[in-house]
Parts: sequence; structure tokens; C-alpha cells
Amino acid sequence: MGRLFGTDGVRGVANADLTAEMALGLSVAAAHVLAEAGTFEGHRPKAVVGRDPRASGEFLEAAVVAGLASAGVDVLRVGVLPTPAVAHLTGALGADLGVMLSASHNAMPDNGVKFFARGGHKLADELEDSIERVYEEHRTGAPWARPTGAGVGRVRDYDEGLDQYVAHLIGVLPNRLDGLKIVLDEAHGAASRVSPEAFVRAGAEVVTLGAEPDGLNINDGCGSTHLDGLKAAVLAHGAHLGIAHDGDADRCLAVDHTGAEVDGDQILSVLALAMRERSALRSDTVVATVMSNLGFKLAMEREGIHFVQTAVGDRYVLEEMKDKGYALGGEQSGHVIVLDHATTGDGTLTGLMLAARVAETGRTLRDLASVMERLPQVLINVPDVDRGRVGTSADLAVAVAEAERQLGETGRVLLRPSGTEPLVRVMVEAADIEQARSVAERLADAVKSALG
Repeated sequence: MGRLFGTDGVRGVANADLTAEMALGLSVAAAHVLAEAGTFEGHRPKAVVGRDPRASGEFLEAAVVAGLASAGVDVLRVGVLPTPAVAHLTGALGADLGVMLSASHNAMPDNGVKFFARGGHKLADELEDSIERVYEEHRTGAPWARPTGAGVGRVRDYDEGLDQYVAHLIGVLPNRLDGLKIVLDEAHGAASRVSPEAFVRAGAEVVTLGAEPDGLNINDGCGSTHLDGLKAAVLAHGAHLGIAHDGDADRCLAVDHTGAEVDGDQILSVLALAMRERSALRSDTVVATVMSNLGFKLAMEREGIHFVQTAVGDRYVLEEMKDKGYALGGEQSGHVIVLDHATTGDGTLTGLMLAARVAETGRTLRDLASVMERLPQVLINVPDVDRGRVGTSADLAVAVAEAERQLGETGRVLLRPSGTEPLVRVMVEAADIEQARSVAERLADAVKSALG
């Protein structure tokens, strides 16, 4: 069996790849692994279970709850809430385990299961490996101890979760949002109630899009992966800014008052300066991935803020932040982690903090985001090549060195083998789009020649 857990839990087409049987089995396995690790020692175990609005989440939630309760774990069912809300409640309620059912920005037919450890943190890789092993043992018929009588888990709905999470968000804001008109695109997803409620309580005048989930329309032409509707609405309503989330609301992208997109790199730039002013940017450092625009790196250097790079994936950003004690990190895609207030990317919190900076300074988001200039970026996927030789091909190394010489300090080259397909991604940034395109095309030809 190939590894079930990816960088963000177990995902697949619901009822095809990710079945009710699998969701139940993974939940039983997680309970047993955590029990063996001593997590439940000395008390009756408790789990928080939440989901996004996908239709498949209804039966997958039932399967997860059944699995946990059958393994002796009491379950608090919090219903439709964002991923970061489930993580927060796992910690705030003293739960031993959190489970979120979502496939984030993926299309509606997909779904996923993501586990959180005590405190709302991602499970360690070795625990995920153990869950897979135990799941496979049980799936192939190995017996397991089943509690009976009073030993089985009890299940109850926890309806206070939304208010508790919103109160947390409002409580960590540095200032109110009075006087701002903000358009929110909720992607018909998990934040459809939470995000508007939080922005209104913080003092903003709110216009909502994509806030009527029906189980089938999540991420459908809306949210952080489809910004055209948000851009049009910001202009139509004369709003100060717009905020877009994805299906599980762990991402945030923005639109300024002119309808221009503000991506994750720009959001990180704005928040880094704001947090440094409040002495909240520990070690004056921000963490981001190798895919961050070179303009972000140059802006941080100019402002005297250290920039630490990691591999692509918010899990690697979070690992670096936790390891070194940094307070702010994220990705160009809009995963932004403010570690003092969240254990994972939190799109609603990010949007609130971005709006708070606009309100605090009286400056437009366009002006604030201009602290960095996005350099033109060209990405070419080169298929049907030996991705494993990217780092060892001498001919390719010569081609990369020549490209870097041409670009100098105002450009950048990145060759990245795909983790799932036989292709190599060629990314080139330059001050001029035509130069970036020309260099990228030459490098793509070099990849084909050297690795084809």
C-alpha cells in the first residue's frame, strides 16, 4: 500500500478513494496509536470533529465519529467550521485529538481527513506512519480490543464552537476595523458563517460573496482560486478591500480598492512590518518557501527583516517556525501562520489582521502592499523526463549557471521535480517578463535534452 498521508492529511475522491470504511478505520487506528503513545493515560480521551460543507462530509463525519466512539473516545462534534477553528478548539477544549474533514481548495467531489494532536498541532510524521500501519493491520483482519458498556465513547454536539472561535479572533486583533467596507468571498466553504461574523464584530461594514454553501458549490468559481468575482464586487461596492478564502479557510488572498490582487507574499510583507512595529516579530524574521517571489526577499532585505526559506508546503514553514521560535510565516498561495495566535494557516485571522493594518494606518491596501514589487515570474512544466536527476546532471548545472549569470541579482532560477508526476517545474523570475520567458524556455529545452 502506498503512503496514505500526504502533506495535509489523507485526500481523495470521496466514496471512491476516501470511503466511509477508510475514514472509520483511520479514526480507530488513530485512537489506538495515541493510546499506545500514552496520550490518553490517566483520563477519558476526548476528540473534536469538524468538517467543511461538502455533501460527502456528512457521511464521512458519521464514519469518523463512529470509529472514535467505538474505540472509547468521547467526541465533541463542532459541525461546519474552518480547519484553523478545529485546530484552535482542539487546544482550547483540552482535547486529545482533533479531526477535520476537508479537501481545502480542491473541487467538491474530493474530501480529506486531517488529524490534529493535543494542542491543535499537526501530528508528527512518525505517528501518521503508525496510524497507517495499524489501519492496514485492522483492514486485513487483525483483531483489536473493543470497549463495551460504559467504555464506549459518548458523542455530543458542541454548538458553542463558532462563538468561541470568533471571540478568540477578535481578542487577538491589535485594533478595530471601524470605518472599513470589506467584501468577503467565502468560497461557499467552511468560513461562510465564521468570517462575516468576525469582521462585523470587529467593526467592519461587510459585503459577502460565496456564503451560501449547499454541499455542492464549494470552491465553484469563487474563493481564493477564482478572484474575478471578488475584484468586480470590490469595485462595484466601492470597498476598501476584499478578502477571499478557500474551502476550509486556512488561506487568505486579498484585493485592493482598485481591484488588484494582493497575494500571500505581499500579505506577509504588510504583516511583517506591522508586527515589527509592535515588537511581535520575533528575531525580526519571517519564514516563507522557495517559491516566494524574489521581490518579497528583496523587500524584506531592504526593510531589515530576515528571510528564512523552506521547501514548498506550509508544513515545512510551520516546522521551521516552531523549531526556531519565529512568529510569522507563510506561502505565496495565502497560507499565513501567525504562531502566537494559531497553530496552522488561518485565513480569517490573516484577513482580519490585514484589515486591521489598513484601519490602523489610514493607508490603502494598495499603498501598504507596495512595500514589495512582484517580479515577473514564468513557470514551465517539462513532462516525461527523469526528475530524479535534476540535482546530478552536469549539463543541466551548466545551463542553470548560465541562466543565473544572465539574470544577475535581479532574477532567480528554480528547478523543482514534481513529487507525483514525471516532470520538472522550471521557474524563472526577472525584472522583465520577456527576459524571464526567454530564459525559462531555454532552461526547459535544457531539461528536455539533459533528462529526457
